[in-house]
Amino acid sequence: MAMNIKTALRAADAVQQRHAGLAVPVAVWKKFGDDQAGNLAALVAYYAFVAIFPLLLVLITVLDIVLKSHPALRKSLLNSALAQYPVIGPQLAHNIGPLHQTGLALVVGLLGTFIGARSVATAMQTALNSVWEIPIVRRPGFPWSWLRSFGLMLVIGLGLIGTTVLSGIASGAGRVLTGFGASLAALVVSLAANIGLFWLAFRLGTASEIGWRQLRLGAVIGAVIWQVLQAVGGYFVAHQLAHASPSYGTFAVVLGLIAWLYLVAELTLYAVEINVVTAYRLWPRSIAPPPYTEQDRRAFQLYAQAQQRRKEERKEERMEKDAVAGDTGGENDRAPTPN
Repeated sequence: MAMNIKTALRAADAVQQRHAGLAVPVAVWKKFGDDQAGNLAALVAYYAFVAIFPLLLVLITVLDIVLKSHPALRKSLLNSALAQYPVIGPQLAHNIGPLHQTGLALVVGLLGTFIGARSVATAMQTALNSVWEIPIVRRPGFPWSWLRSFGLMLVIGLGLIGTTVLSGIASGAGRVLTGFGASLAALVVSLAANIGLFWLAFRLGTASEIGWRQLRLGAVIGAVIWQVLQAVGGYFVAHQLAHASPSYGTFAVVLGLIAWLYLVAELTLYAVEINVVTAYRLWPRSIAPPPYTEQDRRAFQLYAQAQQRRKEERKEERMEKDAVAGDTGGENDRAPTPN
Protein backbone atom coordinates (compact mmCIF):
# COMPACT_ATOMS: atom_id res chain seq x y z
CA MET A 1 0.00 0.00 0.00
CA ALA A 2 2.76 2.40 1.00
CA MET A 3 4.69 1.46 -2.14
CA ASN A 4 1.64 2.19 -4.32
CA ILE A 5 1.22 5.63 -2.73
CA LYS A 6 4.90 6.38 -3.22
CA THR A 7 4.77 5.27 -6.87
CA ALA A 8 1.67 7.40 -7.51
CA LEU A 9 3.31 10.39 -5.85
CA ARG A 10 6.42 10.06 -7.99
CA ALA A 11 4.29 9.75 -11.12
CA ALA A 12 2.37 12.92 -10.18
CA ASP A 13 5.68 14.65 -9.44
CA ALA A 14 7.03 13.76 -12.88
CA VAL A 15 3.88 15.10 -14.54
CA GLN A 16 3.95 18.46 -12.73
CA GLN A 17 7.64 18.95 -13.49
CA ARG A 18 6.95 18.64 -17.23
CA HIS A 19 4.17 21.27 -17.31
CA ALA A 20 4.84 24.87 -16.32
CA GLY A 21 1.16 25.42 -15.51
CA LEU A 22 1.54 22.88 -12.69
CA ALA A 23 5.23 23.34 -11.87
CA VAL A 24 5.00 27.08 -11.10
CA PRO A 25 2.16 26.78 -8.51
CA VAL A 26 3.99 23.84 -6.89
CA ALA A 27 7.23 25.85 -6.76
CA VAL A 28 5.39 28.83 -5.23
CA TRP A 29 3.76 26.56 -2.63
CA LYS A 30 7.12 24.96 -1.80
CA LYS A 31 8.92 28.28 -1.48
CA PHE A 32 6.13 29.79 0.64
CA GLY A 33 6.63 26.92 3.09
CA ASP A 34 10.44 27.06 2.92
CA ASP A 35 10.38 30.79 3.71
CA GLN A 36 7.91 30.26 6.58
CA ALA A 37 5.98 33.06 4.93
CA GLY A 38 2.90 32.21 6.97
CA ASN A 39 4.77 33.34 10.09
CA LEU A 40 5.90 36.51 8.32
CA ALA A 41 2.29 37.23 7.32
CA ALA A 42 1.15 36.67 10.90
CA LEU A 43 3.72 39.19 12.15
CA VAL A 44 2.61 41.80 9.62
CA ALA A 45 -1.06 41.18 10.54
CA TYR A 46 -0.30 41.51 14.26
CA TYR A 47 1.41 44.88 13.92
CA ALA A 48 -1.30 46.05 11.51
CA PHE A 49 -3.91 45.16 14.10
CA VAL A 50 -2.01 47.12 16.76
CA ALA A 51 -1.81 50.14 14.47
CA ILE A 52 -5.37 50.19 13.13
CA PHE A 53 -7.32 51.19 16.25
CA PRO A 54 -5.15 54.22 17.14
CA LEU A 55 -5.22 55.18 13.44
CA LEU A 56 -9.03 55.05 13.27
CA LEU A 57 -9.29 56.87 16.58
CA VAL A 58 -7.10 59.71 15.33
CA LEU A 59 -8.86 59.74 11.94
CA ILE A 60 -12.31 60.10 13.50
CA THR A 61 -11.07 62.79 15.88
CA VAL A 62 -9.40 64.81 13.12
CA LEU A 63 -12.48 64.54 10.90
CA ASP A 64 -14.65 65.74 13.81
CA ILE A 65 -12.42 68.78 14.24
CA VAL A 66 -11.81 69.68 10.59
CA LEU A 67 -15.28 68.86 9.21
CA LYS A 68 -17.37 69.84 12.20
CA SER A 69 -19.58 72.00 9.96
CA HIS A 70 -19.81 69.37 7.19
CA PRO A 71 -21.21 66.20 8.79
CA ALA A 72 -22.23 64.69 5.44
CA LEU A 73 -18.68 64.97 4.04
CA ARG A 74 -17.26 63.62 7.30
CA LYS A 75 -19.51 60.57 7.12
CA SER A 76 -18.66 59.98 3.46
CA LEU A 77 -14.90 60.07 4.06
CA LEU A 78 -15.16 57.83 7.11
CA ASN A 79 -17.29 55.30 5.24
CA SER A 80 -14.75 55.30 2.40
CA ALA A 81 -11.94 54.51 4.83
CA LEU A 82 -13.90 51.77 6.61
CA ALA A 83 -14.97 50.27 3.29
CA GLN A 84 -11.46 48.76 3.14
CA TYR A 85 -12.69 46.24 5.75
CA PRO A 86 -15.60 44.17 4.36
CA VAL A 87 -18.43 43.21 6.78
CA ILE A 88 -16.58 44.55 9.86
CA GLY A 89 -16.29 48.14 8.57
CA PRO A 90 -19.72 49.23 9.88
CA GLN A 91 -19.04 47.48 13.18
CA LEU A 92 -15.75 49.35 13.55
CA ALA A 93 -17.60 52.61 12.95
CA HIS A 94 -20.05 51.80 15.77
CA ASN A 95 -17.38 50.68 18.24
CA ILE A 96 -14.87 53.52 17.83
CA GLY A 97 -15.71 57.11 18.72
CA PRO A 98 -13.71 60.33 18.61
CA LEU A 99 -11.40 61.55 21.34
CA HIS A 100 -13.43 64.17 23.18
CA GLN A 101 -10.25 65.77 24.43
CA THR A 102 -7.66 66.97 21.98
CA GLY A 103 -4.22 68.12 23.12
CA LEU A 104 -2.47 65.37 25.10
CA ALA A 105 -5.05 62.70 24.22
CA LEU A 106 -4.61 63.38 20.52
CA VAL A 107 -0.82 63.38 20.88
CA VAL A 108 -0.97 59.97 22.61
CA GLY A 109 -3.19 58.67 19.82
CA LEU A 110 -0.80 59.97 17.17
CA LEU A 111 2.16 58.42 19.00
CA GLY A 112 0.42 55.05 19.16
CA THR A 113 -0.42 55.29 15.47
CA PHE A 114 3.18 56.15 14.58
CA ILE A 115 4.68 53.29 16.61
CA GLY A 116 2.23 50.76 15.23
CA ALA A 117 2.58 51.94 11.64
CA ARG A 118 6.39 51.89 11.80
CA SER A 119 6.26 48.34 13.18
CA VAL A 120 4.03 47.29 10.26
CA ALA A 121 6.44 48.86 7.77
CA THR A 122 9.47 47.21 9.42
CA ALA A 123 7.74 43.80 9.45
CA MET A 124 6.84 44.26 5.78
CA GLN A 125 10.46 45.09 4.91
CA THR A 126 11.62 41.95 6.70
CA ALA A 127 9.02 39.82 4.91
CA LEU A 128 9.79 41.19 1.43
CA ASN A 129 13.56 40.88 1.79
CA SER A 130 13.19 37.36 3.23
CA VAL A 131 10.99 36.22 0.34
CA TRP A 132 13.42 37.74 -2.21
CA GLU A 133 16.26 35.92 -0.35
CA ILE A 134 18.28 39.11 0.14
CA PRO A 135 21.26 38.32 2.40
CA ILE A 136 20.83 39.89 5.83
CA VAL A 137 24.15 41.71 5.43
CA ARG A 138 22.87 43.44 2.26
CA ARG A 139 19.51 44.55 3.64
CA PRO A 140 19.08 48.27 4.42
CA GLY A 141 20.27 49.16 7.90
CA PHE A 142 19.78 52.22 10.07
CA PRO A 143 19.02 54.97 9.09
CA TRP A 144 17.93 53.78 5.60
CA SER A 145 15.59 51.12 6.97
CA TRP A 146 13.83 53.81 9.05
CA LEU A 147 13.52 56.10 6.03
CA ARG A 148 12.07 53.25 4.00
CA SER A 149 9.61 52.54 6.83
CA PHE A 150 8.47 56.17 6.84
CA GLY A 151 8.06 56.00 3.08
CA LEU A 152 5.98 52.83 3.38
CA MET A 153 3.82 54.46 6.05
CA LEU A 154 3.09 57.39 3.74
CA VAL A 155 2.52 55.23 0.67
CA ILE A 156 0.18 52.79 2.39
CA GLY A 157 -1.68 55.40 4.43
CA LEU A 158 -2.07 58.11 1.84
CA GLY A 159 -2.25 55.61 -1.00
CA LEU A 160 -5.28 53.82 0.39
CA ILE A 161 -7.03 57.15 0.88
CA GLY A 162 -6.07 58.22 -2.63
CA THR A 163 -7.28 55.01 -4.28
CA THR A 164 -10.56 55.31 -2.38
CA VAL A 165 -11.02 58.89 -3.62
CA LEU A 166 -10.12 57.90 -7.19
CA SER A 167 -12.59 55.05 -7.05
CA GLY A 168 -15.23 57.49 -5.89
CA ILE A 169 -14.44 59.88 -8.73
CA ALA A 170 -14.60 57.03 -11.23
CA SER A 171 -17.91 55.92 -9.77
CA GLY A 172 -19.17 59.44 -10.37
CA ALA A 173 -18.85 58.71 -14.05
CA GLY A 174 -22.27 57.14 -13.60
CA ARG A 175 -23.72 60.59 -14.25
CA VAL A 176 -22.36 60.30 -17.79
CA LEU A 177 -22.00 56.55 -18.17
CA THR A 178 -24.62 54.19 -16.88
CA GLY A 179 -24.65 50.58 -15.79
CA PHE A 180 -21.70 48.58 -17.06
CA GLY A 181 -19.81 51.67 -18.31
CA ALA A 182 -19.66 53.28 -14.87
CA SER A 183 -18.68 50.00 -13.18
CA LEU A 184 -15.93 49.36 -15.72
CA ALA A 185 -14.55 52.91 -15.30
CA ALA A 186 -14.44 52.51 -11.51
CA LEU A 187 -12.73 49.12 -11.81
CA VAL A 188 -10.07 50.28 -14.29
CA VAL A 189 -9.19 53.43 -12.34
CA SER A 190 -9.08 51.58 -9.03
CA LEU A 191 -6.96 48.74 -10.45
CA ALA A 192 -4.47 51.11 -12.09
CA ALA A 193 -4.11 53.10 -8.88
CA ASN A 194 -3.63 49.94 -6.81
CA ILE A 195 -0.96 48.60 -9.18
CA GLY A 196 0.98 51.84 -8.75
CA LEU A 197 0.48 51.68 -4.97
CA PHE A 198 1.72 48.09 -4.68
CA TRP A 199 4.64 48.75 -7.04
CA LEU A 200 5.85 51.72 -5.01
CA ALA A 201 5.31 49.90 -1.70
CA PHE A 202 7.31 46.88 -2.92
CA ARG A 203 10.06 49.20 -4.16
CA LEU A 204 10.35 50.90 -0.75
CA GLY A 205 10.15 47.60 1.15
CA THR A 206 12.69 45.63 -0.90
CA ALA A 207 16.47 46.11 -1.03
CA SER A 208 17.65 48.24 -3.96
CA GLU A 209 19.46 45.33 -5.65
CA ILE A 210 16.02 44.19 -6.85
CA GLY A 211 15.04 46.46 -9.73
CA TRP A 212 11.73 48.14 -10.51
CA ARG A 213 11.12 45.82 -13.47
CA GLN A 214 11.56 42.70 -11.33
CA LEU A 215 8.91 43.98 -8.90
CA ARG A 216 6.31 44.68 -11.59
CA LEU A 217 4.69 41.24 -11.75
CA GLY A 218 4.20 41.08 -7.99
CA ALA A 219 2.60 44.54 -8.01
CA VAL A 220 0.12 43.55 -10.71
CA ILE A 221 -0.80 40.28 -8.98
CA GLY A 222 -1.05 42.00 -5.59
CA ALA A 223 -3.37 44.68 -6.99
CA VAL A 224 -5.61 42.08 -8.65
CA ILE A 225 -5.78 40.09 -5.40
CA TRP A 226 -6.71 43.26 -3.50
CA GLN A 227 -9.49 44.03 -5.98
CA VAL A 228 -10.84 40.49 -5.61
CA LEU A 229 -10.66 40.71 -1.82
CA GLN A 230 -12.65 43.93 -1.87
CA ALA A 231 -15.33 42.13 -3.89
CA VAL A 232 -15.50 38.72 -2.22
CA GLY A 233 -13.37 39.03 0.92
CA GLY A 234 -16.47 39.88 2.90
CA TYR A 235 -17.59 36.25 2.60
CA PHE A 236 -14.40 35.08 4.34
CA VAL A 237 -14.77 37.55 7.20
CA ALA A 238 -18.48 36.81 7.54
CA HIS A 239 -17.67 33.09 7.73
CA GLN A 240 -15.21 33.75 10.56
CA LEU A 241 -17.74 35.88 12.42
CA ALA A 242 -20.46 33.26 11.94
CA HIS A 243 -18.52 30.90 14.20
CA ALA A 244 -18.19 33.52 16.92
CA SER A 245 -20.81 33.48 19.65
CA PRO A 246 -23.13 36.53 19.66
CA SER A 247 -22.11 37.05 23.28
CA TYR A 248 -18.58 37.83 22.09
CA GLY A 249 -19.73 41.31 21.10
CA THR A 250 -16.70 43.49 20.39
CA PHE A 251 -14.45 40.42 20.43
CA ALA A 252 -16.23 39.22 17.28
CA VAL A 253 -15.11 42.42 15.56
CA VAL A 254 -11.56 41.76 16.76
CA LEU A 255 -11.62 38.19 15.43
CA GLY A 256 -12.98 39.33 12.08
CA LEU A 257 -10.40 42.11 11.80
CA ILE A 258 -7.49 39.79 12.62
CA ALA A 259 -8.77 37.24 10.09
CA TRP A 260 -9.05 39.93 7.43
CA LEU A 261 -5.58 41.39 8.08
CA TYR A 262 -3.95 37.95 8.04
CA LEU A 263 -5.70 37.05 4.79
CA VAL A 264 -4.50 40.28 3.13
CA ALA A 265 -0.90 39.80 4.39
CA GLU A 266 -0.75 36.13 3.39
CA LEU A 267 -2.12 36.64 -0.13
CA THR A 268 0.18 39.64 -0.65
CA LEU A 269 3.18 37.46 0.20
CA TYR A 270 1.87 34.79 -2.17
CA ALA A 271 1.90 37.46 -4.91
CA VAL A 272 5.53 38.23 -4.06
CA GLU A 273 6.42 34.52 -4.00
CA ILE A 274 5.00 34.14 -7.54
CA ASN A 275 7.13 37.12 -8.56
CA VAL A 276 10.29 35.63 -7.03
CA VAL A 277 9.76 32.13 -8.45
CA THR A 278 9.34 33.51 -11.97
CA ALA A 279 12.15 36.08 -11.65
CA TYR A 280 14.68 33.50 -10.37
CA ARG A 281 13.09 30.69 -12.44
CA LEU A 282 12.81 28.38 -9.45
CA TRP A 283 10.70 25.70 -11.13
CA PRO A 284 10.19 22.80 -11.44
CA ARG A 285 10.62 21.71 -7.82
CA SER A 286 10.35 18.12 -6.65
CA ILE A 287 7.46 17.25 -4.32
CA ALA A 288 8.81 13.76 -3.64
CA PRO A 289 12.61 14.03 -3.33
CA PRO A 290 15.06 12.50 -3.85
CA PRO A 291 16.15 13.15 -6.50
CA TYR A 292 16.25 16.91 -6.26
CA THR A 293 15.89 19.07 -9.35
CA GLU A 294 18.41 21.68 -10.39
CA GLN A 295 15.93 24.34 -9.22
CA ASP A 296 15.70 22.64 -5.81
CA ARG A 297 19.45 22.96 -5.39
CA ARG A 298 19.39 26.55 -6.60
CA ALA A 299 16.65 27.39 -4.07
CA PHE A 300 18.68 25.80 -1.26
CA GLN A 301 21.69 27.90 -2.25
CA LEU A 302 19.56 31.04 -2.15
CA TYR A 303 18.21 30.10 1.31
CA ALA A 304 21.75 29.66 2.62
CA GLN A 305 22.89 32.89 0.99
CA ALA A 306 20.02 34.81 2.62
CA GLN A 307 21.37 33.97 6.09
CA GLN A 308 24.69 35.71 5.45
CA ARG A 309 25.19 38.22 8.25
CA ARG A 310 28.80 39.30 7.69
CA LYS A 311 30.64 40.27 4.52
CA GLU A 312 33.46 37.94 5.51
CA GLU A 313 31.22 34.86 5.60
CA ARG A 314 31.12 34.36 1.86
CA LYS A 315 34.89 34.55 1.62
CA GLU A 316 35.27 32.05 4.47
CA GLU A 317 32.85 29.64 2.77
CA ARG A 318 34.81 29.85 -0.48
CA MET A 319 38.09 29.17 1.31
CA GLU A 320 36.64 26.13 3.10
CA LYS A 321 35.23 24.71 -0.15
CA ASP A 322 38.51 25.26 -1.98
CA ALA A 323 40.38 23.50 0.80
CA VAL A 324 38.10 20.46 0.63
CA ALA A 325 37.23 20.20 -3.07
CA GLY A 326 39.99 22.18 -4.75
CA ASP A 327 39.66 25.08 -7.12
CA THR A 328 38.14 22.95 -9.92
CA GLY A 329 34.62 23.08 -8.45
CA GLY A 330 34.64 26.78 -7.65
CA GLU A 331 32.20 28.12 -10.19
CA ASN A 332 29.68 25.32 -9.70
CA ASP A 333 29.44 26.00 -5.97
CA ARG A 334 28.66 29.67 -6.30
CA ALA A 335 25.15 30.70 -5.22
CA PRO A 336 23.09 32.27 -8.00
CA THR A 337 22.45 35.96 -7.98
CA PRO A 338 19.19 37.66 -9.03
CA ASN A 339 18.91 38.63 -12.69
